[in-house]
Amino acid sequence: MSNNLSMLEISELVCTRISHDLVGNIGAVSNAVELLEDGDMDFLDDIKNILKSSSFILASRMKFFRMIFGANNANLDNLDLVKKTTADYIKTICGNYDVTMELELQDGRFSKVAMLCVMIVADTFVRGGQIIIKQKEDRLIVSSENKSMLKDKVFIIKEVINDRISESLAQYAPILYLKEILKETKYSVKTSGIEGLEIIVE
Repeated sequence: MSNNLSMLEISELVCTRISHDLVGNIGAVSNAVELLEDGDMDFLDDIKNILKSSSFILASRMKFFRMIFGANNANLDNLDLVKKTTADYIKTICGNYDVTMELELQDGRFSKVAMLCVMIVADTFVRGGQIIIKQKEDRLIVSSENKSMLKDKVFIIKEVINDRISESLAQYAPILYLKEILKETKYSVKTSGIEGLEIIVE
């Protein structure tokens, strides 16, 4: 069952997904400001921690979203910046659990694709894990090591990637967007048959 959504409909899902991923920390900043306005200094340390944490999450996610969902961006050719932006985004996932990343890109061709795949894989994490991204000439492989992976979510992600179901939900916006932009290239996306989640673009 192939995806029949228009680019406008996919863009609406992307906007919904971005809003969802930002609104929680925007609310936290707003609450911290209200506490400051109340003038209760007993909560000053808590307020500082909230503002520091939330501002990092908001800035990191916004920079990441700008690079993967925005118009053509010359920064995608700066592999050091791609790695830092992606690593900072990953730090905003799973709260106190660590998500580590190994990123090996040879050039900027796969930068946006790799970042989108990282976002897709990161959605399956609960208690941390590792994301491994490797470009082998004209092939990109994104895999994960994650013992606490959400198996039901992994199953649906695989089905959406491989066109076996069409899920027009905001949580799958990165997949739908990735598949749409690949239509204008010689590449396509699929998953491997291994247990867990491995995404291949070739």
